Amino acid sequence: MAGAPFLWHGMTAFSLRPFRHNDLLALVRHANDPTVAAFLTDLFPHPYTEEDGRKFLEEAMKPVPLRRCIEVDDECIGAIGLHPKQDLWRYNMELGYWLARAYRGKGIITSAIRQMVRIGFATFPDVTRIYASPFGSNIASQQALEKAGFTLEAKLIGTLVKNGKVEDEWIYGIRRD
Repeated sequence: MAGAPFLWHGMTAFSLRPFRHNDLLALVRHANDPTVAAFLTDLFPHPYTEEDGRKFLEEAMKPVPLRRCIEVDDECIGAIGLHPKQDLWRYNMELGYWLARAYRGKGIITSAIRQMVRIGFATFPDVTRIYASPFGSNIASQQALEKAGFTLEAKLIGTLVKNGKVEDEWIYGIRRD
């Protein structure tokens, strides 16, 4: 399943695959867009440099957390990952993702989310819940999660601060069948 092309309603064919060192230039080109960093944690830098890309690829090629390149026409156009939690939250994984601006609105992220949920539950048998925490103002991400089968579990008001602006955090989850 991972790495196999997936066609979304006759639109853009894409695949999820492990990251490779030769993804660096495309990764940096797409990740350096300020609209990518706008809805991610401050750990995702902007501007996004080749050094940032090299550090990311070094981590992304490790088996855990589970990260996948979103690829179209042999080019890295985004990333999606599952991050295992520990301690009291050990049966949970956090989902994170981003997609290059030119590929948004084509159903790619919704389909990639569905695939990562299947991969996550298959790879980590103890995990019972996968969750994501989009910004309250990130309507596109909320819609993609809902289309992928996630349920809104909570709205935390004013819990995030991004670029000096206070944001709400919405928590979406999906549970193992």
